[in-house]
Amino acid sequence: MHLLQVVHELQERHVGIVSLRENIDTSSAMGRLFLSIMGAAAQMERELRAERAVAGRAAARARGRSAGRPRTSPEKLEQARILYESQQMTAIEAASAPGIGRRTLFDYLARLQAEGG
Repeated sequence: MHLLQVVHELQERHVGIVSLRENIDTSSAMGRLFLSIMGAAAQMERELRAERAVAGRAAARARGRSAGRPRTSPEKLEQARILYESQQMTAIEAASAPGIGRRTLFDYLARLQAEGG
């Protein structure tokens, strides 16, 4: 619900908002104007932030960069799998040896099992 909708709903109920610190009173025309201007400025800032985010992602894509984490190399995944399945190491030790996370190792093992490997 937008700020203006809230203000209008409160007006219909004959409720006013008074901010003593900022000296804003929504029961007066100046108070409602100020609140409307601040709401519009906040909406504009949200939209500008969204536009900048889209532009930043497009620029990164144009430079050949993709979003998200880089993919873990298959060699590291296999190395961790071998260490873990040969029971030489615990899952945490086997995953940290090639520099991957335990969850990444278990996701890889589950994917291999689902593929029938």
